[in-house]
Amino acid sequence: MTTEEELSHLPAVPGVYYFQDKKGEVIYVGKAVSLRNRVRSYYQSGAQHSPKVRSLMNRATDLKYIVTDSEVEALILESNLIKEHRPRYNVVLKDDKSYPYLKVTLGEEFPRLHITRRLVQDGSLYFGPYTQMGAVQETLNLLRKFFPFRTCKQKITKAVKNETGRAIKTRQRPCLNHHLRRCLAPCCGLVSQQDYHVVIQEICLFLEGRQEDLLKRLTLRMEEAAKKLEFEKAAQLRDQVKAIQRVIEKQKVVLKDRSNQDIIAAVQGKEISCAMVFYVRSGKLIGREHFLLPNTEGMNSAGVITAFIKQYYHRVDFVPEKILLSEIVNEEKEVIARWLAQKKGSQVNLLVPSRGEKKKMIEMVKKNAWLSLQEAETEHLKRQAGEQQLCELAQELGLEKIPGRLECFDVSNTQGFESVAAMVVFEKGRICPDQYRRFKIRTVEGPNDYASLQEVLKRRFARALEEQRLINSGQPSGSGAGFHRLPDLVIIDGGKGQLSAARKVMREMGFENIPACGLAKEEELLFIEGKSEPVRLPGNSPVLHLVQRLRDEAHRFALAYHRKLRTRHNLKSLLDEIEGIGDVRRRALLKAFSSLEAISRASVEELAAVPGMNLPAAKAVYGFFH
Repeated sequence: MTTEEELSHLPAVPGVYYFQDKKGEVIYVGKAVSLRNRVRSYYQSGAQHSPKVRSLMNRATDLKYIVTDSEVEALILESNLIKEHRPRYNVVLKDDKSYPYLKVTLGEEFPRLHITRRLVQDGSLYFGPYTQMGAVQETLNLLRKFFPFRTCKQKITKAVKNETGRAIKTRQRPCLNHHLRRCLAPCCGLVSQQDYHVVIQEICLFLEGRQEDLLKRLTLRMEEAAKKLEFEKAAQLRDQVKAIQRVIEKQKVVLKDRSNQDIIAAVQGKEISCAMVFYVRSGKLIGREHFLLPNTEGMNSAGVITAFIKQYYHRVDFVPEKILLSEIVNEEKEVIARWLAQKKGSQVNLLVPSRGEKKKMIEMVKKNAWLSLQEAETEHLKRQAGEQQLCELAQELGLEKIPGRLECFDVSNTQGFESVAAMVVFEKGRICPDQYRRFKIRTVEGPNDYASLQEVLKRRFARALEEQRLINSGQPSGSGAGFHRLPDLVIIDGGKGQLSAARKVMREMGFENIPACGLAKEEELLFIEGKSEPVRLPGNSPVLHLVQRLRDEAHRFALAYHRKLRTRHNLKSLLDEIEGIGDVRRRALLKAFSSLEAISRASVEELAAVPGMNLPAAKAVYGFFH
C-alpha cells in the first residue's frame, strides 16, 4: 500500500497497524490515535526518517491494520501483538518468556505457592517477573519458614467437608512438613479452608510489600490466641512476628512517601538499552530488576521508557499506585495512565520528578542502569570476540562450518597410577564449567595415554548414542549428563599419535564426520588429520590463545581429579597401617576429615567423636601421627 489514494482510504480512527515483509512475517507493530495520519507519515518522501525507519520501509511489502474503539484498547492490542510476533523493528523485552514468577494458585481450594515461568489465565495470582532465579528461590524459602502452606501437588480440591468445614481425610498420615510445622496438612483434614486462606492472604501481603499490614494482622491474631489461652499458638505467632520484623529492619527506607511505587529509568548504549526498575513498597526498597532492550537505535530516552513500560506492565499483575519515571513521551502519558488505572482498578499516577528526594532516587536508578548496561556490553564484546576466534579457527582448520561447541580431552596420571581424564566444553564463545566431565580410567594398565584416550572417547560417544536412543524413544535420558549434545570440534591434548588414536575410535563408532585436531604442548603445533605438516600459528594469534586456553583448562581439571584420587589412596594406605583401624573406621575418618594433615592435627577427643571410633582407636591414630 503505497499510493496516495490507498492511504486516503485508511480510517481516521484509533487502531493498530503492522508491516509485513515478503515472507509474511510481522516486522513492526504500532498504534495510532488516527491510523490514516500515522501511517501516512511513513510514506512522506520529504520526511527526515531515522535509519531504523528507512530500513523498515525497505523491507516492508504489506500493511495491515485493526480498528479499535479507543486508544487504550489500541495500546493493549499493540502489546499483545508485539509479545506474540516479537517483530524485528520493535523494542522487545529480551527473553521475557523465561523470567520466573511466584504463583499463588488461588483457583485451588487449598492454594499452593510455587515458581513458574508461564503466565496462565487460571485465576492464580502472579508476583514478578524476577530476573534472578536465586532471588526467587530465596524468597520462597523465606516464606516457607514464616507460613505453613502446603507444597505438595496432591489434588485435594474435591475433598468433601464435614459439618465443621474441615475436609474429610484424603490421606491417613500427614507428611514430615506438618511435623516440622511447615504445613497445616489440609490433605489430612487438619485445617479448615477458611483458616488456610488466612495464611495465603498473609503470604500475598508479604509479597506485595505490605509487611506493616501483615504485622498488624499477626499481632492481632497473637493477642486473640493469648486471650483464649491458646498459648502455643500465640507463641508461634510471636516468633513469626519477630522473624518478619528482622526482615523489615534489613530493608532500606528510601522515601518519606509510604505508598507503593515503581521507580524506572532507562539508559542507551551503542546497540542495546537497559531499563532498571526499583520496587518500593510502603516506603522501603525491596528489590530491583534490569531489562535489556534491543532495537532502540535512533530512539530518544523518552521513547525507550515509553516502549518499555507498555510491555512491562502488560505482563505483570501488580501495578503500584505511583510510577516514577526518568522521562516519558508526553502524548502517550495520558493513555498509558488510563490503561494502567483500568488494569489496577484505581488511579495510577505517572510522575517525572524534577527535584527533591524522588529526583535523587531517579538518579540512583539511572546510575544502576548504567552499570548493568556496561556489564551487558562488556559481555557482548566478549561474546563477539569469542565468535571471531571461532571464525578464524574454522578457517585455519579448513572446517565447513563455524564450530559452536568445542570439547577438549586430556589424560593425567603418575606413571600409570590413578589414571584419569577430563573433558571441558567451550560453547557459543564461552567456557561452560557446568558441562565439564571427568573419567576414571578403568581398562588400561600402566602409563598408556593412547589407550586411555581411546577408552574415554569410547565412553563419551557411547553415552551419546545411549542418551539419544532414550530421547528418541521418549524415555528419560538417565543421569541427564548431556552427552547427547555432540561437539562440532574435538580437541586432543597431544600430538599426531594422540590424534590418530582418537580418530580411530571416532571412525569405529560412526562419528568420523566430527572434525578433530591435536595441540602438542612443546612447540604449540596444531595437528590435523590428513595433513602431513602441522599448522604453526603465530604466538599472538587469537586462535592459538583459544585452543591453548581450552587445553590448559582440560589439563587443570584432569590434574585436580588425579591429585584428589592420589591423595585419597595415599591416605587410605597410611591408615591401613594403624592397628585397630579397619574399613569402617577408615571410611568414617576419611569422611570426617578432609585430608591427612587434618587427621594428624586432630585431638584424641575429636578423633573419638567420629562415628564408629572409640577412645582406644582414637589414641592409636593420635599416637601414630605423634
